[in-house]
Amino acid sequence: SDDGAMGSFSALSHLECSACAGEFDAGTLYGLCPTCGRPLLARYDLTTVATTLEQVAARPPTLWRYHELLPVRSAEAVVSLGEGMTPLLPLRRLGERLGLNRLLLKDESPLPTGSFKARGAAVGVSKAAELGARSLAMPTNGNAGAAWSAYAARAGLEMVVAMPTSAPPITRVEVAVTGADLRLVDGLISDAGRLLADENAANPRWFDVATLKEPYRIEGKKTMGFEIAEQLGWRMPDVVIYPTGGGVGLIGIHKALSELRRLGWLDGPLPRLVSVQSTGCAPVVAAFAAGERETAPWPDARTVAFGLTVPKPLGDTLMLDAIYETGGTAVAVDDTQIVDDLELTARLEGIFLCPEGAATVSAARRLLVEGWLQPDDEVVLLNTGAGVLYGDVCTQMSSAIRAAAREAPAVSTGK
Repeated sequence: SDDGAMGSFSALSHLECSACAGEFDAGTLYGLCPTCGRPLLARYDLTTVATTLEQVAARPPTLWRYHELLPVRSAEAVVSLGEGMTPLLPLRRLGERLGLNRLLLKDESPLPTGSFKARGAAVGVSKAAELGARSLAMPTNGNAGAAWSAYAARAGLEMVVAMPTSAPPITRVEVAVTGADLRLVDGLISDAGRLLADENAANPRWFDVATLKEPYRIEGKKTMGFEIAEQLGWRMPDVVIYPTGGGVGLIGIHKALSELRRLGWLDGPLPRLVSVQSTGCAPVVAAFAAGERETAPWPDARTVAFGLTVPKPLGDTLMLDAIYETGGTAVAVDDTQIVDDLELTARLEGIFLCPEGAATVSAARRLLVEGWLQPDDEVVLLNTGAGVLYGDVCTQMSSAIRAAAREAPAVSTGK
């Protein structure tokens, strides 16, 4: 086995602050940077990753095939439900309809608990447990809470989840059935976060695993980037269109492809990264349009794409930097268009996207009409979860949106 010595399983060397560049010991359980309070990032000694591509190819088809570039130091510490290696599907009929000849979908819906959040949870829970955490807590818009609750149960850890009452009901069931301590909050994910912070401040007993408040969720999410590169034969697409709430997936894909390029496994320019948000909550789009490196809190955030309801993401600077560095862009699409494209994709391709995934279809259409995309660009859309998780939301929204559209016609985006 190539998993013998502890050092060979992970090339993790240290943690580095994304803002002040301070370095910290990766053998200690850290949340945010102790110096400046910004997110910490895992760094690897890439010179020790002697693993050849052939070795990766021979490993089981889970995200742990990339274990040297993941932070868990021993194979025994891995908590897994078989996550990873989701399909990269050509969308020929949808592409033809939109006018894109090389349209692909990275479909995360087959993952445990039905969304891409399983990646962050697998790595985040494994590492927290390896470093001695016994109790974890997070605010969630639904899917992350479901995923972390499942992996915490598998690891034997206590999990506390705070979720808006408006989150998809099935995610509430997923959290409850795996034995997590569920708190419902009448408000947004930011209110859920405050509830947990206040409770833990009074009596600190759990480790906060909210988005980017610990360094390892992003390491699980970055495996989407590794898989896209491997599935394309170790090369990069022209464009990756990603629905962004907290933005960890976008940041993770950028980190992954940058690491692979430094290893020499990939060459050439990174794909242009596109952040897609809803017009009902578009802090990153507004910041990008203004040329800023930080977002302003979005007032009265609401959208059918519930995972995009993050009024001020903690990783905003990292997200915007990734967009600027790759010559990418940020685009907001409206809920009417999102639901229309969810239905269009299902009819043409048989794939029931989540609303966040459908938003990437709307964005691709618009960017092509505006000339930002060309018909022959190779474009990868990310579907971050299973549409069935939102079945009731979609049903309500379809009829509600159609009624609203009859009263006030939607602005055409070139469909």
